[in-house]
Parts: sequence; C-alpha cells; structure tokens
Amino acid sequence: MTPQPPRVAVVVPARDEADRIASTLRSVRAVPYVDLIVVVDDGSTDDTQSVARAAGVTVVRHPVNRGKASAMETGASVVAMRDAEGHTPRLLLFLDADLGESAVEAAALVEPVASGDADCAIAALPAQVGAGGHGLVTGLARKAITAMTGFRPNQPLSGQRCMTQEAFAAARPLARGWGVETGMTIDMLVAGLTLVEVPCDLHHRATGNDLPGHLHRASQYKDVALAVNLRRLRGVKVPHQFRVDGSDQELGQPFHAYRLRGVETSEA
Repeated sequence: MTPQPPRVAVVVPARDEADRIASTLRSVRAVPYVDLIVVVDDGSTDDTQSVARAAGVTVVRHPVNRGKASAMETGASVVAMRDAEGHTPRLLLFLDADLGESAVEAAALVEPVASGDADCAIAALPAQVGAGGHGLVTGLARKAITAMTGFRPNQPLSGQRCMTQEAFAAARPLARGWGVETGMTIDMLVAGLTLVEVPCDLHHRATGNDLPGHLHRASQYKDVALAVNLRRLRGVKVPHQFRVDGSDQELGQPFHAYRLRGVETSEA
C-alpha cells in the first residue's frame, strides 16, 4: 500500500493583527502539505477576524482575550474535529500571525516531523531587526530547560513549532501566558519525545526598548518563571541517571533526553 502523504494544519493564534495577518496567511498557503488553516482570533479589538475570513481560512473567535495557550488549544481542537476517520491525523504547525511573507519559511519545520525524525520541530530565527532586551527572559527559560531535561535550546521562547498531535497532547495542560513554549519543551522532553531546532528565516514584529517593550518582557519573565516553578514543585524533570548531556547539541540535530528510550517519568 502506498503510504499517505502527510497533511499539515496551520494554527495561527492572533490578537489585533489585522495589518499583517493577510500577508501571513497568503504565505502559509505555500507551505507543502498544508490543507487546513485555522486562525484563532483571541479577543481582537480590530478587524483581525474579518481579514482572516476574507482570506478563506477557518476562523474561530474568543469573545474575550484568553491568552495564547488557550488559543492554541482551541485551534488544535478544531483540527482534531476536522481530521477524517481512517486518515493519519494532521501535523500541527503553530505560527504567529505577524510573520508576513516570511511565513513560508516555516516549511523547513515540517520535514523532520513528517519523516519521523522528531516529534516536534522548533524554529530558530535570525536576529530580529529592532529587538530590544538583554536576554533575561531567554536566559531564564534556557537555564530552566537545561536544568530539568539536559537540553540546551538555542531559542527556548520560539513559538513557531511543528508537531504531531500526540506531542501536543503530551504538553497539555499548556502553561499560561508567555510560559507556554518553555512549558511545552520541558513537558515533551520529560515525556520521552524527540525535539529538534531548525534554522528558519522567519521575521516578526520585534519588541523594542520603549516602555511597552519593557512591560512586555516583564510579563514574559513572570509567566516563564511561573511555568518553570510549577514544574519544579511537581518534580517534572528527566532523572539525572537517565539524562543525555545536551550541552554540545548542534542546531538541526534531533535531541532525545533519555539515554534509554522508552523511559517516561517525571519523578526523580
């Protein structure tokens, strides 16, 4: 029997992105194997919903802002409902709404998951023009992931990710707010899944060094710290006796946190 080609569902959480989402959606259509695009309008106050509907994609709206994690879960639920019985479930490709024309570069995330080399592929983006900050949030997330799993990610906060639906389920319930990516990475690795970071020439709206930028980073830091501390309290980690040392992990090389495959535990 000829194997079925992979199918990819793109989930785009969006809030007040009317100015860029049309360009993002046009670009996403060029990603191979994409046959479903779901925009989750998370309480926008602009025309995000109508612009997305005009683009001919599936749109679900939260009447009030519920946060990125909730939008991701809503989108994944819609995809699961659209999967035909008897067919392999679609891969989930989560993309930000402000990527614009660069969104097509996310195609590089599909291949390692479709081939079975990884359960989740995470985009490693180039330096973003106009980005501010001093790396405090990134450093917090990276140190926590390394301490709890042995994996030292290049970009622990990257939200551009392709994964199997099983991998998404392993990360639920998702961490709230801006801690969602850090929580997902930890939970997936602890569950025994394989992750890979893939260089992608993606570009989005950067957070600057003005007051809104500083407030945004403070919110990020709080949410990442909360996601990490909740997992520490629950003892979520890869036990040291089974852990692989990922300090020399090369970009593009799949990483599995356990020396012995099949070991799945969150207890020390």
